[in-house]
Amino acid sequence: MRSKASFRSHPIHPALVHFPLAFLIGGFGFDLAGSWSNNPALWTVGAYLGPAGIVAAILAAIPGMVDYFYTVPPKSSGKRRATQHMIVNLSAVGVFALAWAVRPEFSGQPSSLALLLEAAGTGGLAVGAFLGGVLVSRNQIGVDHRYASAGRWHEQTVAPDGENGFLAAKAADLEVDQMKLLHIDGRRIVLARTESGYTAFEDRCTHRGGSLADGVLISGTVQCPWHGSQFDVHTGAVCGGPARKAVQSYRVEQRGSDILVFLKGRGQTRSTARQPANR
Repeated sequence: MRSKASFRSHPIHPALVHFPLAFLIGGFGFDLAGSWSNNPALWTVGAYLGPAGIVAAILAAIPGMVDYFYTVPPKSSGKRRATQHMIVNLSAVGVFALAWAVRPEFSGQPSSLALLLEAAGTGGLAVGAFLGGVLVSRNQIGVDHRYASAGRWHEQTVAPDGENGFLAAKAADLEVDQMKLLHIDGRRIVLARTESGYTAFEDRCTHRGGSLADGVLISGTVQCPWHGSQFDVHTGAVCGGPARKAVQSYRVEQRGSDILVFLKGRGQTRSTARQPANR
Protein backbone atom coordinates (compact mmCIF):
# COMPACT_ATOMS: atom_id res chain seq x y z
CA MET A 1 0.00 0.00 0.00
CA ARG A 2 1.34 3.37 -0.96
CA SER A 3 0.16 6.76 0.12
CA LYS A 4 0.92 10.25 -1.03
CA ALA A 5 0.57 13.18 1.32
CA SER A 6 -1.46 16.10 0.10
CA PHE A 7 -2.25 19.56 1.42
CA ARG A 8 -5.35 21.57 1.90
CA SER A 9 -5.77 24.32 -0.63
CA HIS A 10 -6.87 27.58 0.93
CA PRO A 11 -8.09 30.09 -1.64
CA ILE A 12 -5.65 32.95 -2.13
CA HIS A 13 -7.50 34.48 -5.07
CA PRO A 14 -9.85 36.56 -2.84
CA ALA A 15 -6.80 38.77 -2.22
CA LEU A 16 -5.85 38.81 -5.90
CA VAL A 17 -9.28 39.65 -7.30
CA HIS A 18 -9.03 43.17 -5.94
CA PHE A 19 -6.58 44.00 -8.73
CA PRO A 20 -8.66 42.99 -11.78
CA LEU A 21 -11.75 44.51 -10.19
CA ALA A 22 -9.98 47.80 -9.57
CA PHE A 23 -8.25 47.89 -12.96
CA LEU A 24 -11.20 46.83 -15.12
CA ILE A 25 -13.93 48.82 -13.38
CA GLY A 26 -11.56 51.74 -12.92
CA GLY A 27 -10.66 51.62 -16.61
CA PHE A 28 -14.33 51.78 -17.52
CA GLY A 29 -14.77 54.76 -15.21
CA PHE A 30 -11.85 56.63 -16.77
CA ASP A 31 -13.07 55.84 -20.29
CA LEU A 32 -16.57 57.01 -19.47
CA ALA A 33 -15.38 60.17 -17.75
CA GLY A 34 -12.91 60.93 -20.55
CA SER A 35 -15.52 60.51 -23.26
CA TRP A 36 -18.09 62.58 -21.37
CA SER A 37 -15.62 65.45 -20.73
CA ASN A 38 -13.65 64.98 -23.97
CA ASN A 39 -10.47 64.60 -21.94
CA PRO A 40 -7.84 62.44 -23.70
CA ALA A 41 -5.80 62.08 -20.51
CA LEU A 42 -8.64 60.24 -18.79
CA TRP A 43 -9.41 57.75 -21.56
CA THR A 44 -5.67 57.15 -21.99
CA VAL A 45 -5.56 55.98 -18.38
CA GLY A 46 -8.52 53.73 -19.16
CA ALA A 47 -6.67 52.31 -22.16
CA TYR A 48 -3.79 51.21 -19.93
CA LEU A 49 -5.96 49.92 -17.11
CA GLY A 50 -7.91 47.61 -19.45
CA PRO A 51 -5.08 45.22 -20.44
CA ALA A 52 -3.62 45.45 -16.92
CA GLY A 53 -6.94 44.25 -15.54
CA ILE A 54 -7.17 41.41 -18.05
CA VAL A 55 -3.68 40.17 -17.12
CA ALA A 56 -4.50 40.49 -13.40
CA ALA A 57 -7.72 38.52 -13.95
CA ILE A 58 -5.80 35.68 -15.62
CA LEU A 59 -3.35 35.56 -12.71
CA ALA A 60 -6.19 35.54 -10.18
CA ALA A 61 -7.93 32.75 -12.09
CA ILE A 62 -5.00 30.34 -11.61
CA PRO A 63 -5.43 29.81 -7.84
CA GLY A 64 -9.16 30.08 -8.39
CA MET A 65 -9.07 27.03 -10.67
CA VAL A 66 -6.98 25.14 -8.12
CA ASP A 67 -9.61 25.88 -5.48
CA TYR A 68 -12.42 24.91 -7.87
CA PHE A 69 -11.00 21.44 -8.50
CA TYR A 70 -9.43 20.68 -5.11
CA THR A 71 -11.14 22.74 -2.39
CA VAL A 72 -14.83 23.07 -3.26
CA PRO A 73 -16.63 19.82 -2.32
CA PRO A 74 -17.80 17.90 -5.41
CA LYS A 75 -21.49 17.26 -6.06
CA SER A 76 -22.53 20.05 -3.71
CA SER A 77 -24.46 23.30 -3.85
CA GLY A 78 -21.11 25.03 -3.39
CA LYS A 79 -19.77 23.34 -6.53
CA ARG A 80 -22.73 24.53 -8.57
CA ARG A 81 -22.31 28.04 -7.22
CA ALA A 82 -18.56 27.95 -7.90
CA THR A 83 -19.27 26.86 -11.49
CA GLN A 84 -21.60 29.81 -11.97
CA HIS A 85 -19.01 32.10 -10.39
CA MET A 86 -16.32 30.86 -12.78
CA ILE A 87 -18.48 31.16 -15.91
CA VAL A 88 -19.68 34.68 -15.05
CA ASN A 89 -16.19 35.97 -14.24
CA LEU A 90 -14.56 34.46 -17.33
CA SER A 91 -17.34 35.84 -19.52
CA ALA A 92 -16.97 39.30 -17.99
CA VAL A 93 -13.22 39.32 -18.59
CA GLY A 94 -13.82 38.17 -22.15
CA VAL A 95 -16.21 41.07 -22.70
CA PHE A 96 -13.59 43.51 -21.40
CA ALA A 97 -11.01 41.99 -23.74
CA LEU A 98 -13.41 42.49 -26.66
CA ALA A 99 -14.03 46.08 -25.58
CA TRP A 100 -10.30 46.77 -25.57
CA ALA A 101 -9.92 45.11 -28.98
CA VAL A 102 -12.54 47.34 -30.65
CA ARG A 103 -10.89 50.58 -29.53
CA PRO A 104 -9.82 52.59 -32.60
CA GLU A 105 -6.25 52.69 -31.31
CA PHE A 106 -4.46 51.88 -28.07
CA SER A 107 -4.89 55.27 -26.45
CA GLY A 108 -7.66 56.57 -28.68
CA GLN A 109 -11.08 57.63 -27.54
CA PRO A 110 -13.25 54.57 -26.86
CA SER A 111 -16.19 54.10 -29.16
CA SER A 112 -19.77 53.79 -28.00
CA LEU A 113 -19.53 50.04 -28.62
CA ALA A 114 -16.44 49.78 -26.41
CA LEU A 115 -18.14 51.69 -23.61
CA LEU A 116 -21.23 49.50 -23.90
CA LEU A 117 -19.10 46.36 -23.69
CA GLU A 118 -17.23 47.71 -20.69
CA ALA A 119 -20.54 48.48 -18.98
CA ALA A 120 -21.70 44.91 -19.62
CA GLY A 121 -18.40 43.56 -18.30
CA THR A 122 -18.74 45.67 -15.16
CA GLY A 123 -22.20 44.21 -14.58
CA GLY A 124 -20.80 40.71 -15.01
CA LEU A 125 -18.04 41.39 -12.50
CA ALA A 126 -20.64 42.62 -10.01
CA VAL A 127 -22.60 39.36 -10.34
CA GLY A 128 -19.40 37.34 -10.05
CA ALA A 129 -18.39 39.25 -6.93
CA PHE A 130 -21.77 38.53 -5.38
CA LEU A 131 -21.43 34.80 -6.09
CA GLY A 132 -17.90 34.83 -4.69
CA GLY A 133 -19.14 36.49 -1.51
CA VAL A 134 -21.82 33.82 -1.12
CA LEU A 135 -19.18 31.10 -1.57
CA VAL A 136 -17.20 32.60 1.31
CA SER A 137 -20.09 33.47 3.64
CA ARG A 138 -22.47 30.56 3.02
CA ASN A 139 -20.23 27.75 1.76
CA GLN A 140 -17.23 28.90 3.81
CA ILE A 141 -14.79 28.40 0.95
CA GLY A 142 -11.50 29.87 2.10
CA VAL A 143 -12.68 30.35 5.70
CA ASP A 144 -10.54 28.66 8.34
CA HIS A 145 -13.16 27.60 10.88
CA ARG A 146 -11.29 24.81 12.59
CA TYR A 147 -12.55 24.20 16.12
CA ALA A 148 -10.53 24.04 19.34
CA SER A 149 -8.24 20.98 19.61
CA ALA A 150 -9.00 20.00 16.00
CA GLY A 151 -5.28 19.77 15.30
CA ARG A 152 -3.59 20.50 12.02
CA TRP A 153 -5.42 19.82 8.79
CA HIS A 154 -4.54 16.36 7.45
CA GLU A 155 -5.29 15.30 3.88
CA GLN A 156 -3.93 12.27 2.08
CA THR A 157 -4.29 10.43 -1.22
CA VAL A 158 -4.05 6.68 -0.77
CA ALA A 159 -3.77 3.81 -3.25
CA PRO A 160 -6.26 0.98 -2.49
CA ASP A 161 -5.11 -2.58 -1.93
CA GLY A 162 -8.02 -4.75 -3.04
CA GLU A 163 -9.96 -6.49 -0.30
CA ASN A 164 -7.22 -5.90 2.25
CA GLY A 165 -8.28 -2.34 2.86
CA PHE A 166 -5.81 0.50 2.87
CA LEU A 167 -3.51 2.01 5.41
CA ALA A 168 -5.20 5.23 6.49
CA ALA A 169 -3.12 6.24 9.49
CA LYS A 170 -1.00 5.14 12.39
CA ALA A 171 -2.67 4.72 15.77
CA ALA A 172 -1.04 7.84 17.18
CA ASP A 173 -1.68 10.11 14.18
CA LEU A 174 -4.94 11.61 15.47
CA GLU A 175 -6.11 12.55 18.92
CA VAL A 176 -9.68 12.18 20.15
CA ASP A 177 -12.12 14.42 18.23
CA GLN A 178 -9.71 14.94 15.33
CA MET A 179 -10.33 14.07 11.67
CA LYS A 180 -8.37 13.39 8.49
CA LEU A 181 -9.55 13.63 4.86
CA LEU A 182 -8.63 10.67 2.63
CA HIS A 183 -8.83 10.47 -1.16
CA ILE A 184 -9.19 6.84 -2.15
CA ASP A 185 -10.22 5.44 -5.52
CA GLY A 186 -12.15 8.60 -6.44
CA ARG A 187 -13.89 8.83 -3.07
CA ARG A 188 -13.54 11.34 -0.24
CA ILE A 189 -13.54 9.56 3.11
CA VAL A 190 -13.14 11.02 6.59
CA LEU A 191 -11.08 9.13 9.15
CA ALA A 192 -12.04 10.22 12.66
CA ARG A 193 -10.94 9.29 16.15
CA THR A 194 -13.47 9.24 18.97
CA GLU A 195 -13.33 8.15 22.60
CA SER A 196 -14.14 4.60 21.46
CA GLY A 197 -11.56 4.45 18.66
CA TYR A 198 -11.25 5.14 14.95
CA THR A 199 -14.13 5.29 12.50
CA ALA A 200 -14.57 6.32 8.85
CA PHE A 201 -17.43 7.85 6.89
CA GLU A 202 -18.20 9.61 3.61
CA ASP A 203 -17.04 13.23 3.36
CA ARG A 204 -20.31 14.57 2.02
CA CYS A 205 -23.23 15.97 3.96
CA THR A 206 -26.43 14.53 2.49
CA HIS A 207 -28.18 17.90 2.73
CA ARG A 208 -26.19 20.14 0.38
CA GLY A 209 -22.92 18.26 -0.06
CA GLY A 210 -20.74 20.15 2.43
CA SER A 211 -17.41 18.66 3.51
CA LEU A 212 -17.79 16.94 6.89
CA ALA A 213 -14.01 16.87 7.30
CA ASP A 214 -14.30 20.66 7.48
CA GLY A 215 -16.85 20.42 10.26
CA VAL A 216 -16.73 19.87 14.01
CA LEU A 217 -16.33 16.48 15.72
CA ILE A 218 -17.43 16.22 19.35
CA SER A 219 -18.34 13.07 21.32
CA GLY A 220 -18.87 10.86 18.28
CA THR A 221 -20.98 13.40 16.37
CA VAL A 222 -19.81 15.42 13.38
CA GLN A 223 -21.52 18.66 12.38
CA CYS A 224 -21.52 20.01 8.83
CA PRO A 225 -20.16 23.58 8.70
CA TRP A 226 -22.68 24.76 6.10
CA HIS A 227 -26.09 24.28 7.71
CA GLY A 228 -25.42 22.40 10.94
CA SER A 229 -26.58 18.88 10.06
CA GLN A 230 -25.22 16.32 12.53
CA PHE A 231 -24.31 12.67 11.99
CA ASP A 232 -23.22 9.76 14.18
CA VAL A 233 -19.70 9.04 12.93
CA HIS A 234 -19.94 5.35 13.83
CA THR A 235 -23.18 4.51 12.02
CA GLY A 236 -23.67 7.50 9.74
CA ALA A 237 -27.17 8.06 11.15
CA VAL A 238 -28.65 11.56 11.17
CA CYS A 239 -28.60 13.09 14.65
CA GLY A 240 -29.93 16.50 13.66
CA GLY A 241 -31.25 18.14 10.50
CA PRO A 242 -31.76 19.66 8.05
CA ALA A 243 -30.21 16.48 6.55
CA ARG A 244 -32.64 13.55 6.33
CA LYS A 245 -30.42 10.84 4.86
CA ALA A 246 -27.55 9.07 6.60
CA VAL A 247 -23.98 9.20 5.34
CA GLN A 248 -22.11 6.07 4.30
CA SER A 249 -19.89 4.60 7.00
CA TYR A 250 -16.93 2.27 6.44
CA ARG A 251 -15.33 -0.58 8.34
CA VAL A 252 -12.16 0.27 10.23
CA GLU A 253 -9.68 -2.17 11.76
CA GLN A 254 -6.60 -1.62 13.88
CA ARG A 255 -3.76 -4.05 13.35
CA GLY A 256 -0.95 -3.22 15.68
CA SER A 257 -0.22 0.45 15.10
CA ASP A 258 -1.84 0.45 11.63
CA ILE A 259 -5.34 1.81 11.04
CA LEU A 260 -6.97 0.14 8.03
CA VAL A 261 -10.12 1.30 6.26
CA PHE A 262 -12.19 -0.96 4.00
CA LEU A 263 -14.16 0.59 1.15
CA LYS A 264 -17.09 -1.76 1.52
CA GLY A 265 -19.50 0.16 3.75
CA ARG A 266 -21.03 -1.08 6.96
CA GLY A 267 -24.46 -0.04 5.76
CA GLN A 268 -26.49 3.07 6.44
CA THR A 269 -28.95 4.03 9.10
CA ARG A 270 -31.60 6.29 7.65
CA SER A 271 -33.41 8.97 9.57
CA THR A 272 -37.11 9.31 8.85
CA ALA A 273 -37.53 12.49 10.89
CA ARG A 274 -38.79 15.39 8.84
CA GLN A 275 -36.70 18.51 9.12
CA PRO A 276 -37.32 21.98 7.68
CA ALA A 277 -35.61 22.72 4.39
CA ASN A 278 -32.57 24.98 4.47
CA ARG A 279 -30.80 27.03 1.86
